[in-house]
Amino acid sequence: MIGYVTLGTNDFERAAKFYDELLAVIGAKRYMESDKFIAWAVSPTTPSLGIIKPNNGKEACIGNGTMVALVMDSKEKVDAMYKKAMELGAQDEGPTGPRGGGFYAAYFRDLDGNKLNAFYFGKE
Repeated sequence: MIGYVTLGTNDFERAAKFYDELLAVIGAKRYMESDKFIAWAVSPTTPSLGIIKPNNGKEACIGNGTMVALVMDSKEKVDAMYKKAMELGAQDEGPTGPRGGGFYAAYFRDLDGNKLNAFYFGKE
């Protein structure tokens, strides 16, 4: 249902480097790019994540209660995504672990303060 999500940034180059390395953990690569926008995806036919310089020219800011959840196909990938995020300077919002009902997740904030979640849903 979701085609793509964009996250605003005030430091485009720093955010691009962060997401290049972070999303490489799940095999995502840049597939669309301009001087104001970059999108990463595993394939052009799957949902993507992008960074963007706000079109109105104002500073980007985080949304209170907004979170982007990235689905993984294994608990090991959740662990790897969280570990890479921490190595890249992300802020911990809840380390990897079971959350009940087969939901395994980790929570963190990117370098601009946007909240993300890496999760796997399957048998415990």
